[in-house]
This record gives sequence, C-alpha cells and structure tokens, in this order.
Amino acid sequence: MSFTTADVVKLRKSTGAGMMDCKNALTEADGDFDRAVEIIRERGKLVASKRADRDATEGAVLAKVTADHKFGAIVVLNCETDFVAKNEKFIAFTTQILDAALANKPADLNELKAIVLDGRSIGEQVTEQVGIIGEKLDLSFYGKVEAETVVPYIHPGNKLATIVGFNKAGIDVQLGKDVAMQVAAMSPVAVNRESIPQQVIDKEMEIAREKFRLEGKAEAMLDKIAMGAVQKWFSEAALLEQTFVKDGKISVKQYINQNDKNLDVTGFERYALDA
Repeated sequence: MSFTTADVVKLRKSTGAGMMDCKNALTEADGDFDRAVEIIRERGKLVASKRADRDATEGAVLAKVTADHKFGAIVVLNCETDFVAKNEKFIAFTTQILDAALANKPADLNELKAIVLDGRSIGEQVTEQVGIIGEKLDLSFYGKVEAETVVPYIHPGNKLATIVGFNKAGIDVQLGKDVAMQVAAMSPVAVNRESIPQQVIDKEMEIAREKFRLEGKAEAMLDKIAMGAVQKWFSEAALLEQTFVKDGKISVKQYINQNDKNLDVTGFERYALDA
C-alpha cells in the first residue's frame, strides 16, 4: 500500500511526531494510516521504558482557575531538559492537561491521569509524548483548591505556581494576587498555626530541643526554650502570621483585614521545581 506526502502530514498532525518518524511509520505499516499511528504510540512506550531510570527534574508548573473562579488547579509535567521545558508544544500539552483538570475536577493525580482525551487517557498520551520528544516525561503533581474565590499565580519561567482560596466572592483582584505571590515567595506550611499538623509541630520541637542541647542549655530548660523557638517558627510557617512581603510592618492577616475584616484564606497549594 502506497502513501503520499499528504498522508505523512496528516499523520504528523494526528500524532505530533516528526516528519521522518511519520514517514518511517507509514513505510513500516505499508501505508496503513491506523497501523502507523499504533507504531508511533508503541515507539513512545519503548522509549519510555528505556528512559525510565533518567532524572526528569525540569518541566512546566502551571496554575489556572475556572471561569467562575471557584476551582483552581496546579499541574506539573516534568521533562529532562530546560530546552524541552521551554518548548511551546510542551507547554501547550501541559496546558491541555491543566484544562482537563479544571473541566473534570479529579480527586487526585491518578484520576487526572485516567481522564480520556481524544480517545486515550492522559497517562497514555504522556507516554506517547516520550517517544515524540525523546525525553522522559512525568506528570508528577496535581493540586487543587475549591473556594468562593480562587486566585492563581505563575512565576515567570513556569517553575513555580500557587493557587489560593478565599471565603468570599468578588474580592479585590490585587489583594488576591498579592497573597498568591506571598505564598510563592515565602512557602508557608499552612494557612494558620491551627491547621499545621501536630506531627510537624512535634518535629520542630524536637529539632529545637536538639539544637539548644548541643548549645549546652540546661536539660530542665530545653522545653521552655524550644517552645519559644517554635513560636517564632509559627510566624514563618503560618501564612496569615507571616510578615507581608510588600509591607514589612504588618502581617498577611492584617493586610487582608485592611481590605475586608471578614475576608479569610481557606487554603492554598504551592509547587516549585527546585523545592
């Protein structure tokens, strides 16, 4: 079965593979278009298995919210090199995954990977892209926030993104962006000290005790001194207690309440490639 240049172009548009890869696939398939598509997909699985032990530490970190601003998501698609991470098609593919997350609101990463687009799951499409791009890819993170208002922030370069939820609709746009950027810059552990898991607090106490023990502090005083250190840590770990980065004289909570005394942060997600 013969094939034409138009068939090669059609296969390229259908799969995203390079022209030579498409030509070779059609040749191997004796011009059978459907079989050529399968060959390209099979090649993706083969390349994926060969590159399974590679490190995929680069990638795109993207955040977005639904049109009503009540649901936001972050997705992270990793690759091996910064060259691929900056590629328009790679970013577009990551955006397609993010849009699917917003449309379907999956509960977790596995549900996101199982979403079917164009007849194939997102997980399968990631594997196929490995064969097309030639690098290991990994859909490694999915975070979501639902609230009356959700605000996204993507730091220039697509290496860091945040989403922050608020308890009221129609909030000031600049305020929302400021808080989302605060989360990006200061990497809080939780919204407030009450929502920090006890095991995390216990770990900080343990670290503080050991620090002061090594400094020669009296054993009987360790708990009291460590608690003082943990209190200071709360002001760094709890978002609302952090010093507001745009005004070092007030806390984030004070900044929010200057705008609306009843406004509060309900939750956030943050992801940084270098974290």
